[in-house]
Amino acid sequence: MALTDATHLVSTAWLKDHLDSSDLRILDATWFLPGDDRNAFDSFATAHIPGARFFDIDDVSDHRSSLPHMLPPVEKFLSRIRKLGVGEGHTIVVYDQQGLFSAARVWWMFRHFGHDNIAVLDGGLPKWVADGGPVTSDPTPLKDRHMYAAPRPDMVRDVTQVAHATKLKDHEIIDARAPARFKGEATEPRPGLRSGHIPGSKNVPFQTLLNADHTLKSPSDLRAVFKAAGVDLSKPAITTCGSGVTAAILTLALDVLGKSDHGLYDGSWAEWGQFPTLAIETGDS
Repeated sequence: MALTDATHLVSTAWLKDHLDSSDLRILDATWFLPGDDRNAFDSFATAHIPGARFFDIDDVSDHRSSLPHMLPPVEKFLSRIRKLGVGEGHTIVVYDQQGLFSAARVWWMFRHFGHDNIAVLDGGLPKWVADGGPVTSDPTPLKDRHMYAAPRPDMVRDVTQVAHATKLKDHEIIDARAPARFKGEATEPRPGLRSGHIPGSKNVPFQTLLNADHTLKSPSDLRAVFKAAGVDLSKPAITTCGSGVTAAILTLALDVLGKSDHGLYDGSWAEWGQFPTLAIETGDS
């Protein structure tokens, strides 16, 4: 049941048809912003797609870093994935409970570590439920499976690379945050961060890439959204957001458009916004 290289999304109908496949692994990658009182694991335990396993974005991260949920060392990633019972030969479908918010981050992580046989459930749990898909509170039995990794460093950008890009103006830096945060008109959800955006970056709020049912827009509509934001898709791109989660939705959209020359700024505003030596802009500039 291997997915094709061009597959980034699967529909609720596809998942219903394959729900009982022995080589399918479903991951619930729900994550909530700081200040949100909801607990992602509790929500998962209350209702999830049958057979799903909970992927904890904050746990499967680099705890040596002061920044939130940075990419983990390869050994930690493999250890956590094996314990979830995900291994060689499995087709992975990842979703979240908000529609399309944090699932793309986990899709990007797997692809960074060399695994392409993964897709995002288009519309997530809300569309699954709306389309009559079953949910359960039953836990899924877990059994360790072998997993390998072949990291792709070109899928990640660090603060030095982003700083160079702002000076050389040779990349499109695309920010997925809400307009008020991008413009510096709203306080950041993480304390101690300045308000504003990376100089020269363009604002494409991730919600503008989604339909009303939380599914990703068509390729033609995606191109129109990027064009309206002033993004030149012929240039290499860097995606960013508050902490590298919703930036992955931009990454997913760029991949759907067939664009390969882009990377995700893992530190995002959680890193850029804390250092006074890094320039910022406010407003629409």
